[in-house]
Amino acid sequence: MCDTPRRRFIARLGHGGLLLTPLAAALSGCRKGNWPDGMVDIKWDRDTCVRCSMVISDRRFAGEIRGGPDNTVFKFDDPGCLAFWLKEQADKYPWLAEAATRMWVADFNSKSRDEMNWLDPRQARYIERTSPMGYNFAAIAEPLAGAIDFTDMRQQTLAKGK
Repeated sequence: MCDTPRRRFIARLGHGGLLLTPLAAALSGCRKGNWPDGMVDIKWDRDTCVRCSMVISDRRFAGEIRGGPDNTVFKFDDPGCLAFWLKEQADKYPWLAEAATRMWVADFNSKSRDEMNWLDPRQARYIERTSPMGYNFAAIAEPLAGAIDFTDMRQQTLAKGK
């Protein structure tokens, strides 16, 4: 459990009935899960992929992009959707090509569904695995025999034309 001065203060206020539980949780500054700095939590089984509108359920294939002047966030259910979306939206969001744009994909080999490891998709390696949208790539941190880099994964995904 997260024990910070702010959380203790809010807990004391809550005992007097001054704060509602959702407000107290929002103000506590604690996050459930293993989210990297700057990444917005993905609400599993509720958030949808910005490209295909599918609910993001399978944690092993999720992704997120955050950047631009407004720190805009886009969430994905499949690394293939992320790859297609980068191409499709390049003109609308020129900041996607900037080094400051932050991107994450789930490490397929994370030890726990509740404690996912997150990788920069441009640095990750990709292996063939059945994925939610059928692009059939999963990101991994460690290179394995047959694994490909982001550029090759993107080219193969875009060649599928879905």
